[in-house]
Amino acid sequence: MNANRDKWKQDLGIGGAERLVVDAALALKKNGHDVSFVTTHHDPDHCFLETKDGTIPVTVVGNWLPRHILGKFFALCAYIRMVYAATYIIFLKNRPELVFCDLVSVCIPILRLCIPHVVFYCHHPDQLLSMPGGCCKALYRIPLNYLEEITTGMAHKIFVNSIYTRNVFKSTFKKLCIEPEVLYPSINTDFFDKTRIILLERVLDKKLPDDSIILLSINRYERKKNLSLAIETLAYLKNSLTEQEYKRLYLIMAGGYDKRVEENVEHYLELIGLSDELHVTDKVIFLRSPSDIYKVSLLKHCDILIYTPHNEHFGIVPLEAMYIGKPVIAHNSGGPMESVIDKVTGYLVNGSSKEFAEKIKILIKEPSLVETFGKAGRERFLATFSFTAFSTQLSKAVDELINFKKD
Repeated sequence: MNANRDKWKQDLGIGGAERLVVDAALALKKNGHDVSFVTTHHDPDHCFLETKDGTIPVTVVGNWLPRHILGKFFALCAYIRMVYAATYIIFLKNRPELVFCDLVSVCIPILRLCIPHVVFYCHHPDQLLSMPGGCCKALYRIPLNYLEEITTGMAHKIFVNSIYTRNVFKSTFKKLCIEPEVLYPSINTDFFDKTRIILLERVLDKKLPDDSIILLSINRYERKKNLSLAIETLAYLKNSLTEQEYKRLYLIMAGGYDKRVEENVEHYLELIGLSDELHVTDKVIFLRSPSDIYKVSLLKHCDILIYTPHNEHFGIVPLEAMYIGKPVIAHNSGGPMESVIDKVTGYLVNGSSKEFAEKIKILIKEPSLVETFGKAGRERFLATFSFTAFSTQLSKAVDELINFKKD
């Protein structure tokens, strides 16, 4: 085992950002590093398997600190929690040689006091994720935005998840003369290969007809994920397919759901209400935070993945579908423009329910395309987004960083 010790720190949920750092931990562990997580929150019922089965040790600190104050100041509280976690790390008896952090950069100056190497992964500038508000909100964000830019530039190495995000990074952080390195996320393909597929009726607690055509949407229950588009697309198909074709069609909405997050709870109920309003309730199946094994099973059983977010920073779910050999229909913006090849591995569309529906209709009427696109998607994944490529690039960057300091 390599003598280098690496630590990750963040809120360990089940989103794409969390999946990336778990995969990064697995990659470096596989290359001989001693890896563990330090996080401010970890729920064993709402996390990835590797963080609860002992594969990657997890230490939770500062969970007692508030996540908000009277329903406001979420960013400020996140900054305080991350600073607390960073302070915990620098006072460890066996301090790590390298810390890999993401999402919140304000902890970097604290880490640099005692940690030789700090790597920051920018999924997207935090200030751009802040919901618009009035004058008070704008004044509140000014010092936070300034801190984000200055502290991000203090990392020894910066990664971004796509060319799209790199361009956003450069246009947002104008004071930084830094060219971040693009490190495309991947997936833990070993887990996908070794997972025993569960029968769909066990996953859904109901049986669908054997000739069902299954559309699958996987995303957190957040309004920015544009999940209503999937339901609106299904409603459009109700009027554009033959009665027999529509009878076979089902939409599975599998979403990350955290009862602590008010938006998750609200949006889940909004989507149920929308499906009722559009008279497609009998065709939509909602799942909340399915396990990793259930998610792989859903991908295996589905026919088409529909990915609805607009300007998604990268998007890990299309990669998962491509690896399993499923065609992807995604919004023609953001990261999917770099992962999905239009008319080769699926379709990129401009975002209306009509456009999504028309592409789905093509695949329903020409089922051979489903297999052709799926095969091309898997080949693209293996060539560009494989876990081996991700692991090799990350390990090379970390080794160069450590060795450069030693030299």
